[in-house]
Amino acid sequence: MSAALAATALVVLAALVGTAIQHRDRSLFVNWPPLFATWEPHVGPGTPAALAVAVAVVAYGPVLAARLRWHALLFTVWGTAMAWTFSLALVDGWQRGVAGRLTAHNEYLTVIGRFHDIPATLRDFTHHILSHSPAPWPAHIAGHPAAATVTFVLLDRIGLGGGAWAGVWCIVTGAAASAAVLVTVRALSGEALARRAAPFLVLAPAAIWVGASADGYFSAVAAWAVAFLALAVTGHRPRTSGLAAGLLFGLTLYLSYGLTLFALIAGAALLLGRRRLTPLPYAVAGLAVVPLVFTLLGFDWWEAYRLLITRYYEGVGGTRPYSYWVWANLACTAVIVGPATAAGLRRAVSVPGRPQLPDLRGGFRTAAPEPRLAVLVLAALLALLVADLSGMSKAETERIWLPFAMWLLPACAFLPRPRAWLAAQAALALLLNHLLLTGW
Repeated sequence: MSAALAATALVVLAALVGTAIQHRDRSLFVNWPPLFATWEPHVGPGTPAALAVAVAVVAYGPVLAARLRWHALLFTVWGTAMAWTFSLALVDGWQRGVAGRLTAHNEYLTVIGRFHDIPATLRDFTHHILSHSPAPWPAHIAGHPAAATVTFVLLDRIGLGGGAWAGVWCIVTGAAASAAVLVTVRALSGEALARRAAPFLVLAPAAIWVGASADGYFSAVAAWAVAFLALAVTGHRPRTSGLAAGLLFGLTLYLSYGLTLFALIAGAALLLGRRRLTPLPYAVAGLAVVPLVFTLLGFDWWEAYRLLITRYYEGVGGTRPYSYWVWANLACTAVIVGPATAAGLRRAVSVPGRPQLPDLRGGFRTAAPEPRLAVLVLAALLALLVADLSGMSKAETERIWLPFAMWLLPACAFLPRPRAWLAAQAALALLLNHLLLTGW
């Protein structure tokens, strides 16, 4: 409880200090610091569904997580996460909450028409990153490697064009990240902990920003890369799983520059695996595929990143004060992971040598694998802290850090009284989504 209160205090402090800074010199470029949002109390068609999903998960989530067959649990987690995310998005209405999200002026769909010849556009990609270059890319296109935009170009090519399909794509794939984290926790830390984490992976405030932003999609790709690596290093089809992990890690690198920090989470998975060396050649081979394809097509990742840094500091990234965002970013993270995760992280950093695992009735039983989950969660926290200190993520981290936040949520498996904590998670998400109009 003390950790949850401390996280709450951090958010309140960030709001008060941020509001004062914004009123003084308008240097934060957010309307409701520390979040990129606007105060706008509202309800919408998703409100009844969101309430229903929240009540159902709080009431029945822990029991179903304990009793369902494993594969049924995975699909239930994915399906319920989709329902939760869609319902939260629809609080803002279909157009504003889903279909219009990725058609805004800084978003990917605005440049689909410039990719008539994909190889030619990729060869020319870096010439349009700087703000003063001819026909500069909008912010999100310039700010990400080319695979992010190419994904939506390919969706358009197969007949799934427009904002509605793009929004649905991000929500459906983004919700699958919950199942990927669940697979990883089971492989590396045991099924008991995975089952305890399952309802918290569904009912996270982070779902507000999964629906609908491309970072939800990025989260899923990165999460499944770690999941396949975890399967590989624990002996589950090490060759096939290792190859799949490598392919997805390669794609992850070409979706977001910041997700190179997933190497820290992958390193934790390797450390915790029993068969660390067997799948590595296959993972490395898979990892080379996407970079090789994009390089042959003419996209220079390193040059694009160098130019992005220049554009970042020429724009609002160079104006937003590091001294505020270096800690206010953490307040954004506290919001998206919720008070239960803060409490879980407090337990993760104090895991004893022979821990006790709370059961579904609030009692305790001995369980040896708990420190292994702590290692995985703390590796994600370390990656997030490195991203924070880099100064390349000042503001909007409630969306940008979704891929890392998903890996903090399993810390909730350490908590007793899961229903009370789930209720707190749901209440925060519902309040945020009904009181604020988020920018993403």
